Amino acid sequence: MRFLESPLRGAFVIEADRFADARGFFARTFCEAEFTDRGLDARMAQANLSYNDARGTLRGMHYQRPPHGEAKLVRCTRGAIHDVIIDLRPGSATYLGHFGVRLDEENRTQLYVPEGFAHGYLTLADRTEVAYQMSVPYRPDHGAGVRWDDPAFSIRWPEPVRVILERDRTYPDFRP
Repeated sequence: MRFLESPLRGAFVIEADRFADARGFFARTFCEAEFTDRGLDARMAQANLSYNDARGTLRGMHYQRPPHGEAKLVRCTRGAIHDVIIDLRPGSATYLGHFGVRLDEENRTQLYVPEGFAHGYLTLADRTEVAYQMSVPYRPDHGAGVRWDDPAFSIRWPEPVRVILERDRTYPDFRP
C-alpha cells in the first residue's frame, strides 16, 4: 500500500498495490502493521456499508464527540464519490482546513480519516456503495455534525446536492 499525505495533518489517501495476472488482480486494502508503523489508529471495531440510490446524494458532515471519537478508513466499492474531511481538532496546524478526493470503483483509492475530523461525501453516480472501517463503535449519543455548506469551511462540491437528510441540511453554523 502507498500512503499519500493529504494537506490535512494525519489524513492519508491510500492506494493499493495491485498484483495482476490472468484472473484479474489482488490487492491488500488494510494491514495493521503498516498503519501502526505510521502512527495511525489500526483498531477495527465496526465495519459499515452505505448504499445510495441516486447521484447527488450527500451524507455528512459527521463526527463523534470525545471521548468516543473515531478514525475511519473509507472506500467506494461501487460507483463514485467526492469524499470530504474537515479538521476539527483545536490546536492542529490544519484546524478548520478541508480536503476532498474522488474515491471510485475504478481507482479503488481509500481515505484514512483521523479522529477529530468531520467526514462526508457526495455521490457522483447512481447506485453507489461506500464501505467504512471504524476504530470504535458508533455511539448515537456522541454523534454530531457540521453543515455541508457552512461558510466557515467554503467547501466546493463538484456537483449539485439533490438528496440530503433534513438533519444534515440544518446543522447550525459552526462556532470555533
